[in-house]
Amino acid sequence: MTTRMLSGIALAVTGALLLCSGLATTLIFGGGGAGACGLTTSVTPTALSADQGPALGGIGPIGDWNAEQVGNAAAITTVGMRLGVPPRGWVIAVATAMQESSLINTAGGDRDSVGLFQQRPSQGWGTPEQLHDPRYAATTFYQSLRAVDGWQAMPLTVAAQAVQRSAYPDAYARWEPDATRIVAALTGLSAGLASCGVGVSAQGWTLPVQGDVGSGFRTSGRPGHDGVDLIVGKGTPVQAASAGTVSVARCNAVDVRTGRDWGCDRDGDPAMTRGCGWYVDITHPGGVITRYCHLLTRPSVVEGQRVAAGDVIGVAGSSGHSSGPHLHFEVHLGDRTSGTAVDPVAFMASVGVPLNP
Repeated sequence: MTTRMLSGIALAVTGALLLCSGLATTLIFGGGGAGACGLTTSVTPTALSADQGPALGGIGPIGDWNAEQVGNAAAITTVGMRLGVPPRGWVIAVATAMQESSLINTAGGDRDSVGLFQQRPSQGWGTPEQLHDPRYAATTFYQSLRAVDGWQAMPLTVAAQAVQRSAYPDAYARWEPDATRIVAALTGLSAGLASCGVGVSAQGWTLPVQGDVGSGFRTSGRPGHDGVDLIVGKGTPVQAASAGTVSVARCNAVDVRTGRDWGCDRDGDPAMTRGCGWYVDITHPGGVITRYCHLLTRPSVVEGQRVAAGDVIGVAGSSGHSSGPHLHFEVHLGDRTSGTAVDPVAFMASVGVPLNP
């Protein structure tokens, strides 16, 4: 599945595995290479076991992923811990393996691809026997990821593609919510799983995405635009702007020609569709409601779920009434109607989190 040529990988991986023979109870993760964000996170794993191994010790199904698949995700995560890769890397690695192998450690695949990451011996990743070892395969992935300048700040699909060189570069993005959920469940960690560089203000708010404001709030050209469009790439993690309860998580995309459902698992068209596509509403204390539109895939949260500021609720896309990848972000004071919408730029500045103009 890859076209990236690697040289001398076997010696490097062997050394890494020998150095990483044990897993401490508490681990500290630092910057992880050029262009990293300098994130330092202390983690005490809750489901991963240093003495029994990641696939043992009672790890069971999570969501739609069975015990075997979750065990392989745990193996990938444990290797990332042992190598000192920041938590964001664990999510990228697990999501990549979800796309490449459905988290099944296969003995074969497309052409000579092998294992969880479908790495190819013919392209220098290792021998078939080595690549069928989850620890070895995950180590090669992490080493290549850490060689990518600025990987922690990239959308997941961009970082994964820089390593894998897939023929379907956007495919990784759809797995980010599931990968985030599994890694969080395995480690007990919630912070640090999204792209780094976003903090929470003293008022408890954070950026939903890091992107410049495109179309603004109720401009002369778009007086009915009740939010702002934040320009980000397809697959960018979308975070809850503050703690609250998910009140809506659904698809809304209608074909204006027929009045029928357009569907949200494909891009919308500004001339032919209306609606938010996949979207989420979150109700916050004080009667504030935030809305997040045009997600790429089904949200990673469900109605009634409590979320914290910075929790990943989905990934950005272009579903519904959309001309390209972005996040449409709204803020309402009171019920969720057009009359209660306020300018998100002014509101976010008031809670200590300025949006990029």
